[in-house]
Amino acid sequence: MLFKFEIRTNRREELVDITPQITSAISKSKVKDGIAIIYVPHTTAGITINENADPSVKNDIINFLSHLIPKNWNFTHLEGNSDAHIKSSLIGCSQTIIIRDGKPLLGTWQGIFFAEFDGPRRREFYVKIISDKE
Repeated sequence: MLFKFEIRTNRREELVDITPQITSAISKSKVKDGIAIIYVPHTTAGITINENADPSVKNDIINFLSHLIPKNWNFTHLEGNSDAHIKSSLIGCSQTIIIRDGKPLLGTWQGIFFAEFDGPRRREFYVKIISDKE
């Protein structure tokens, strides 16, 4: 079962919690045990799993990536967003989550985040739910 979600980001770089959308897709699928694949079809965005209890972790990730890969480095890409492409490549465009008892199998503090590196924009992501029984 495939689900499509739209999201509007508010800043050039941010991590947006999409755990509720993933949980909703799993619930709607009625799959009790299986996997969920979360995929972003954008070259300047990604998906990551990390701490969702302390918002400073999201800020630290964004700030450190910006320190490592500054926007104003001597890139040659004419659009001026090479830093976003590199950050997207490092974070990755997909994640696979185990579904157990109808819920995403996440650690106590974990959340699933849409990583925006070239916003603000209207974006989309997909969730493919696969049952162990298929």
